[in-house]
Amino acid sequence: MAPEPFDIQMMALALEHAHRAATAGEAPVGAVVYRSNELLAQGHNLRELHDDPTAHVELLVIREAARKLGDWRLYDCSLAVTLEPCVMCAGAIVNARVGRLIYGATDPKAGAVESLYQVCSDPRLNHRPVIIGGLMAQECGQVLRDFFRQRRSGKLARE
Repeated sequence: MAPEPFDIQMMALALEHAHRAATAGEAPVGAVVYRSNELLAQGHNLRELHDDPTAHVELLVIREAARKLGDWRLYDCSLAVTLEPCVMCAGAIVNARVGRLIYGATDPKAGAVESLYQVCSDPRLNHRPVIIGGLMAQECGQVLRDFFRQRRSGKLARE
């Protein structure tokens, strides 16, 4: 399935949040949840700030969108995230019944959508979102490469 024009705008917004995360010393992953042309939630990882291993951006924006809608079922919503979700986040996407998942860079070490695992398309589970992978993959991957290169060189200290 091909991305829609609004998907590209939303991924660009998620990428802005990834850059904000990098500036804050967080792993640079950004995400947004939207329905049609309505932005419901946006943000970036907050694991370092909150000392919370579950503060991945996907969980944060899913929670915010559900609160805003007053419903935990996000059937008619799309989630755009700059990095392929991990097992925890892929599970949350399935459990929240997210209608469409759009991601940027693949994650061969921890990706649970298509790379390492296929949680979101597993026929044994009760929900499978439409998946669009690789949207703005180069830009999304570059922010990650730059961040971790700086961290390895010591120019970006862990807070």
